[in-house]
Order: sequence, then C-alpha cells, then structure tokens
Amino acid sequence: MSSELETAPHFRVKYSSGANENGEKEKNEVKTQYQEANLIEDGDGHTQKKLPAVKRSCFKAFKVSLGVLYLLILAGITTRYISVTLEKEQLQNKYNKLSNNYSQLQTQLLVMCPIDWAKFGRSCYFKSTERKIWSESRTDCQSRGADLVIINNKEEQEFIELNMRGDSWIGLTASYKRETGKHEWEWVDGSPLTEVLGARPAGS
Repeated sequence: MSSELETAPHFRVKYSSGANENGEKEKNEVKTQYQEANLIEDGDGHTQKKLPAVKRSCFKAFKVSLGVLYLLILAGITTRYISVTLEKEQLQNKYNKLSNNYSQLQTQLLVMCPIDWAKFGRSCYFKSTERKIWSESRTDCQSRGADLVIINNKEEQEFIELNMRGDSWIGLTASYKRETGKHEWEWVDGSPLTEVLGARPAGS
C-alpha cells in the first residue's frame, strides 16, 4: 500500500481506526479520493493543478478587460493618426495660400514705377511733353529703359486714353514682308497686330 501511494501522489489516503466488540482496534476501510476538482491531466500524462471556479472566472474577466483595453488603445491611435493627417492637410492648404499671397505681393512690390510714371498692371507708363517724330520718340523711350507702348488688351487701351491725353506715338510700325510682298503692321517687339484698337500707329 505504501509503494502505491508513493507512485500516485495525487491520491489522498484516509485511515480511520475503531474498536470491535472484543476491544481490539481494527482498521476501517481505506478511502481514497481522486482530486478531480483540483487536478487536470494534459496530453503528456502530466498533472497540473486546476484553478478553482472563482479564480477561473476572474482570469477570464481579466483577459476580456485586457482585450477591451487593447482595442481602446488601438482605436485611440487610429483616431489620432487620422486627426494628425487632417491637420497636416489643413496646414498645407494654409501654407499654399500664404505662399501665393506672398508671391503676388512680391510681384507688386517689384513693379515700382519711377516718379511721374503711371502704373497699370505690371507696367509703368510715361508721357513726354516734348514733340518728336516716331523714331525720336522711340529713342527717347529706350534711353529711359523702356519702349513705345504696346497695347495688349482693351483695358490697357482705356487706361492709356485716360492717362495719356492728346496725341501720342505707340509701338506700332509697318514692316515690309518679302513673303507677302507688302507692308504689314507689327508691334516693336515683333508680335503681329491682331486687332486695331483705334490707336495711332507710326506714320499715320
């Protein structure tokens, strides 16, 4: 009996003694109990102690709480990432607007007209009070770092008519073209005349 107990430590042996009618002590039946409630056997034949039901429920609750905490942390990180991305896009848009405004302001500051010159758009205009022929007028303009006016649109024409009253030369001249065998109007920068704006060209 003792050897069996040594090889099976998970058995509990209970002895009880009593007296019979003759007054002799005798051993009552040996009760063995297998601790099923406290032991569990794995696949390798080893036995491990099982947790009580209360402890197992607490452990499950802990695992569930840990999982919920993990999901909350993951949701917080995802929300923060989205928030940072949106803030970055908004800052980029603001930067682009400020950059455009700065470029426009810088362009306006660069176009600083000399004294007695009128400004329109990105150009400066000057009307001389001296009476000269077309070629002399162009030479005078070039000596001031400019040239005879080239009218590009209706707004510019109206500006010149309002601010440059009286007769004035404009940068329009007639050049002979071998391709066509006749004189054709063109501006002093070489661009062709595409629309007669009612201005007075050279030689008219």
